[in-house]
Amino acid sequence: MSTLLNIETSSKNCSVSISQEGKLESLVEKYSENYSHSENLHNFISKALKKIKLSPNDLDAIAVGKGPGSYTGLRIGVSAAKGLCYALGIPLIGLNSLEILCQRYKAKSNEILFPMFDARRMEVYTMVLNSNKEIIKKTTAKIIKQGIFKDFSKEKTWVFFGEGSTKCKDIIKGNHVKFIDEIMYPSAREMALFSYEYFKEKKFENIAYFEPFYLKEFMSKMS
Repeated sequence: MSTLLNIETSSKNCSVSISQEGKLESLVEKYSENYSHSENLHNFISKALKKIKLSPNDLDAIAVGKGPGSYTGLRIGVSAAKGLCYALGIPLIGLNSLEILCQRYKAKSNEILFPMFDARRMEVYTMVLNSNKEIIKKTTAKIIKQGIFKDFSKEKTWVFFGEGSTKCKDIIKGNHVKFIDEIMYPSAREMALFSYEYFKEKKFENIAYFEPFYLKEFMSKMS
């Protein structure tokens, strides 16, 4: 039986879960405005394992939300995941944090999904997915302004969620627009099945070279 540790620290929600064969078995998480990940993460990992009477040696792989998101949060989560993978000799799985957020929403067939994280001022990290959660537009940083998503059909319902989506409410309007206010932050709860699919397909990262997907820092170097 494959046992995976899932870590998500890209936002103010420090979240850890244990899953087996894609089924959630244990979850420990805490939302904090102060980004208390450095104090909580390793303790949360221990608690999640103890809940189901497992030890780190029982793990077959570790999945981590690689970003985009909080620079500090991502650095803490990825460092912990890499350190444990090295120590235990198990593979590392990197998952896009916006895609993790999307797992929380049950899409209808006529919808286009716009998950968003806050990137300060009027900027957001976002990607665009269809109702099957297949990527239409890859992850990018965008400034919210009139006409920003003009290339997408208004015949479909545009669904916005995530912390950054609140910036769109006064700018993106219409009968085709829907905001899901209760979905704000990614959680390791939704990583269970997602990480298992990667595990089965052996979509593993090179632990030595794997880095968080900061995005904004990368884009600034290219501009």
